[in-house]
Amino acid sequence: MAIATIGASRRAPRASACSFDVFDTFLIRACTTPDGVFERTYELSHISESCPNVSDSYVQHRIQAEARARRDAKERRGSGEVHIREIYSLYPFKLFGLDRCSLDELVDAEYRAERELCRANYDMLQKYLEMKRAGHRVGFISDTYWNTEQLGALLRHCSPGLAWDFLYASCDNGTSKSETLFATYLAEQDIDPGASFHIGDNDTADVKGARRHGIRPRYYPQASAVLAARLQRESAVFELLCPGHPSRLDHGSRTLRRMAAAQMAEKTPAFHLGSTVLGPVMTAFDAFAVARHAELAQTGRCVATGFLGRDGFLSHLIWRDLRGDAAAYLEINRRVTLIGSADTMAPLCELLGKLTKIDAPAFADMLKVLPPAVAEFFRACPDGIATGSALAAALPELMDAGEIAALAAGLRRRLVAYLRATIQDFDACSDLVIVDVGYAGSVQKALRRIFDQEGIGIRLHGVYLMTLDDAFDDLADGDTATGLISDLIVTPHIKRMLIRNVALLEQICCSPDGSVRDYADGGPLREINPRPPKQIALAAEVQSGALAFASAAGALAEAYRLAPFASPDVAARWAAAALARLLLLPDDDELALFGGFRHDVNLGTHALAPMLDRAFVQDQVIARGLAAACTATAPPMWLAGSFATMSPSHAHLHLLFGAGRLPASVFGEAPCGTLQVGLFGADGRDTMETVTIYRTGLADLKLRIPLSRSMAIATIALPLARVARQGLLHGVVMQGGDSVSDAAKSVEVRHVADEALVFAGLARDGRCYRAETDDGCLIIPVPPFEDEIAIVSVALSSLSQDRILMTAC
Repeated sequence: MAIATIGASRRAPRASACSFDVFDTFLIRACTTPDGVFERTYELSHISESCPNVSDSYVQHRIQAEARARRDAKERRGSGEVHIREIYSLYPFKLFGLDRCSLDELVDAEYRAERELCRANYDMLQKYLEMKRAGHRVGFISDTYWNTEQLGALLRHCSPGLAWDFLYASCDNGTSKSETLFATYLAEQDIDPGASFHIGDNDTADVKGARRHGIRPRYYPQASAVLAARLQRESAVFELLCPGHPSRLDHGSRTLRRMAAAQMAEKTPAFHLGSTVLGPVMTAFDAFAVARHAELAQTGRCVATGFLGRDGFLSHLIWRDLRGDAAAYLEINRRVTLIGSADTMAPLCELLGKLTKIDAPAFADMLKVLPPAVAEFFRACPDGIATGSALAAALPELMDAGEIAALAAGLRRRLVAYLRATIQDFDACSDLVIVDVGYAGSVQKALRRIFDQEGIGIRLHGVYLMTLDDAFDDLADGDTATGLISDLIVTPHIKRMLIRNVALLEQICCSPDGSVRDYADGGPLREINPRPPKQIALAAEVQSGALAFASAAGALAEAYRLAPFASPDVAARWAAAALARLLLLPDDDELALFGGFRHDVNLGTHALAPMLDRAFVQDQVIARGLAAACTATAPPMWLAGSFATMSPSHAHLHLLFGAGRLPASVFGEAPCGTLQVGLFGADGRDTMETVTIYRTGLADLKLRIPLSRSMAIATIALPLARVARQGLLHGVVMQGGDSVSDAAKSVEVRHVADEALVFAGLARDGRCYRAETDDGCLIIPVPPFEDEIAIVSVALSSLSQDRILMTAC
């Protein structure tokens, strides 16, 4: 009988199966990272009432308790698998004012947090049913501290009616998928591994573990490696920008991004960035604009919405694609509104004063007139080019206020005709919502003056992605302005750092057309677009990715019961973090993608400013120090990106500076010795001067050598061997001014060419050097200078000792 039974067993085919990992595969969580469950547990437990504002401590102690429990289990049982009660048995109850009777309460709170945050992954559920229909046995294998009963109840909570053929929890079996849990499953279920599959998100446990037992794995990561790295940076940025707010609970915003990314086919890097980074930011902004429009419309007003060109172009595309209504795209900019509102010389002078440079043709193009006195002013300027500030100061003496008023009146009439042709039922509107990237509402304020001058009573409501909120206290009665990322979301200091680097966002979001310069027959007259076609095409590819996310987000959020925009403040904080991560902490792929971008200043000139300039930032750091370099004015337009081209650490230090976390006592410069340098005059007068050696917060060494023009110094001999026998020379730069103090503060930094430097008694390999003699010197030729004082700065890293703490002589 036994022999017959064995023979029958051998003839029976072994079953094929498809097993699923549970967490982060079949179930997804509506939080940024898995430990968001612990943060929600804190909120659900009584600890949040007795010990408020310590969620991070709770989460970290929960993580540490699990680590201790697994370590103890490994020592006692040979496996680190534990049950949830074992974890909480090692929790520091007294710290949070609890006793051990609270263990069950904490376990229950965490389970409730899981039930609240977990959702069935629709794609995995469909795959589950598909494999079931194909005749495979289906079930779950999970590395978890929840036992089989708890895990099964959680699965059915997320997918009512769900049935399975097997369910394995590692804590019940005392072994994990990386150990022998797969072997247990194969043996107990009589599974044919070669005809079976396992789907999971963990490369070690789900992929390598399954493959080791002959099961065919299917890897299902929550996010690609690129996106995962960006999200990790984003979390770090959030904690800097929004301290004191839950950093793991985002109402499902990040889960929505991951699920959208999983649905979209991999396309270009530009499309991927649009769909995973910019799209979520601009979709949150779209929801904010919709809410503001609805709020105004509830009062019974006739409300129109318009998106300001050119930066509002992407926002307009999203609104149009999601709603298909008649919101207008308004080609209005600061230049035309300021000139149109100029009943005095002041608005025009304000506009011109912001220009770096301007010439006569650009002036004539802006104002449609070139008075003889203005033409003569330009002829007297070097190469016919003036600074905007110089022209603004001189203009009241060059033009009659009546000329300005006549020009403005004509432009106002043409602008209002354009608005009537573009905004449906313009004259019936009581309120106009104008949507834009931001920042100080200069267009909104100038348009208010134009409406007042033309007798138009429409109230204006600015809706901005970012606002400089102290600029809106002077709005006219009835007008309003609100920003998604306001100073209540991030501090004003951080906001200004964001706006200092916002040129990249502007270029990505703006239309492919040139900026408006005037109007005729109810339509816009545009300037030529000076941006390279390749840049325009790349921006369009990013925009297509952003539109793809916006189109998918609504249905996905509903399907997974996510509400990323339910709380405007939560949505704003995560939008700020995602945007700040892109602008302030870009990765190498983003630097390569956007490094060639150039920014058109959009003020009547065709000049293009570089987005990145590594050499500029490095020279600023050498000359003025790290903190001062973080405050450099444009160009380059993307200062944070320029820091990132030096190193990821430099980008992070720039971010810390903007967040007020870069202490001067650590990252400033401290004297650590002195050195005698030789100064050799062109007239044969030579001298030795003692200069101070400074150590920077990055352990570099810096020397500053002041020179006066009267000294007529032609060459500096710097005995590098006495500072560091081996080192890396970062560069030599020079600043000028009327005094030593003025020169040290000057942002005009000249780089002394590397090929002009002479290494005497020093073996050189690129920027590296090694002293061959005790008197090895760096010979620096001093370029001619016209200022009274020049400061020559030298920066290097010592490779011959860890840290200089004593005087060098």
